[in-house]
Amino acid sequence: MSHPRRRPPVVFLVGTVVLAGCGSDLLADAPLGGVESPPAEVGRAQTGLFAEPSFGSNPGGLKMYKYVPASMPAGAPLVVAMHGCTQSASAYVNAGWNQLADLWQFYLVYPEQSAANGCFRWYDPAHARRGHGDALSIKQMVDRMRGQYDIDPKKIFVTGLSAGGAMTVVMAAAYPDVFSAGAVMAGLAYRCADSQPDAYACMFGPRNLTAKQWGDLVRTAAPGVSAPFPRLSVWQGTGDYLVRPVNATEIVAQWTDVHGIDAVVDNSETVAGATHDEFRDGAGKTRVESWTLPGMSHGTSVDPGFAPAGGCGATGAYFNDANVCSTYYAGRFFGIDPLGEQTVPPPPTPPAPPTPPAPPTPPAPGPTTPGPTTPAAPGAWTCKEYNAGNYQHVTAGRAYRCGTWLYHVCANGSDQNMGLWNTMPTWLKEPASGVFEVGRCTP
Repeated sequence: MSHPRRRPPVVFLVGTVVLAGCGSDLLADAPLGGVESPPAEVGRAQTGLFAEPSFGSNPGGLKMYKYVPASMPAGAPLVVAMHGCTQSASAYVNAGWNQLADLWQFYLVYPEQSAANGCFRWYDPAHARRGHGDALSIKQMVDRMRGQYDIDPKKIFVTGLSAGGAMTVVMAAAYPDVFSAGAVMAGLAYRCADSQPDAYACMFGPRNLTAKQWGDLVRTAAPGVSAPFPRLSVWQGTGDYLVRPVNATEIVAQWTDVHGIDAVVDNSETVAGATHDEFRDGAGKTRVESWTLPGMSHGTSVDPGFAPAGGCGATGAYFNDANVCSTYYAGRFFGIDPLGEQTVPPPPTPPAPPTPPAPPTPPAPGPTTPGPTTPAAPGAWTCKEYNAGNYQHVTAGRAYRCGTWLYHVCANGSDQNMGLWNTMPTWLKEPASGVFEVGRCTP
């Protein structure tokens, strides 16, 4: 996808350093207690966002916008979504989070940085530390939402693109007691840079730190906090000329080390041409995952026709139609989809060995009159069975998408509902040619 030439490439993540006064930067470090009555919403934009004019001391000088679907349940999740440089909160609606929030029922916060060329200051220690600057302002937005709405404190997540992606890593490192997971779109490892000149070097080349050295940077980000570190989903296009793909490798090395696991892929699959790798702990839970999108340039991957997400965003500058809905898969990684958090499926139970046939009963003695023999029907059908994800069953022609939003999968021939359109394995049997049913063939 071509990009406007008027935008200098290097400012997308860095921009001009503009420091906001820190003020009393530690006042809102604890979550607000209780749920207050939400005030009348003001400043609703065409994107459906509401402006929240006051949310704390705001040392970063950020703006806060929120999206609240209708008829929200108690204990709903919250997702914080951050734009890239030269963008705005309303521009990042193109990522498709609003549609997914309507479908899955969760709250959204869109921080907006209007200083520093619209870049969140992930590279500046005055803004990329717990209790300071941009980082504290974003934390205060979460506190404000928790004060207004019934939000599950264990289901608060963060995501963002480019500078917003780098800030996602900052928030995950600095506030592990706030965020349960994050999704990084073309971002950088935590403290890859501590100054503006360092930021340029990070974007275009590796730092060559060991995994432990990367991990140590995160482990010192929240002193005195004993909360487990968030899980992380890492997204990167191989054709990205602004944030080179090596940065995704460094994020994976950093966060697998933080979680005490190695960077050896435990499970890999191909989804619409993208490579999805998972890094799991000893209990089989995915702590870090990476998505590599071949040839994709700098931006967030969207898929406007992706029905399971209610449509997945819209194409535009730095929103690339790569046939993979990053928003949907990030939401599944967070565990805010109807299926809950992804787990490793148990291995299929092998079929029981066939019971040997009983020996034939010898005929009674004496003369018999032979009758005509009925030959076996030529080409008699033998039941077949298949074990694959529902995506693969659809691709192979054994099933089709069905239900509201085409969110489920039904078996061809029998029309049985096989569950959600995902990669979880399902047994199908084919008792007759072209007729598929859920289950195994009976031995």
